[in-house]
Amino acid sequence: MHPTEALKLAHQRGLDLIEIVPNATPPVCKIMDFGKYKYEQTKKDKLQRKHQHVTQLKELRFHPNTDVHDFDFKARHARRFLEEGHKLKATVVFKGREITYKEHGEEILRRLAEQLADIAKVDQVAKLEGRSMAMIFAPDKGPKKKSEEKSKPKSPQPE
Repeated sequence: MHPTEALKLAHQRGLDLIEIVPNATPPVCKIMDFGKYKYEQTKKDKLQRKHQHVTQLKELRFHPNTDVHDFDFKARHARRFLEEGHKLKATVVFKGREITYKEHGEEILRRLAEQLADIAKVDQVAKLEGRSMAMIFAPDKGPKKKSEEKSKPKSPQPE
């Protein structure tokens, strides 16, 4: 159809002539309400953004002399963060002369890596940055969805 005919037809219907594929021979056009089209596109974009999961970097701070109970408590938090799909930065902060005992910090990070080995992988190995030593963990699998956590419905048994 000639472009002037298409424009006339669109004008008669009270709609717009929209060029869909300009590089094709001949160019592909569509007769539609452009305002309604833009509104539907923004609705789709908002819906996609709503269902998108944003990964955050959560941080846990330890000290070289962190006790067993405190370590276990923080390890449970680390596990929860990783199960939600977030990355985790475990940091051992050295105060004063504690920096001379770097091996204590390495030991804490190694123990944490062992405890989280089933659900996380080490993204960045322990690295000393000033007065702190950090290790970054990434979840092995994606975040668990609520539908996966619930038990699957049982199939009806024949009588």
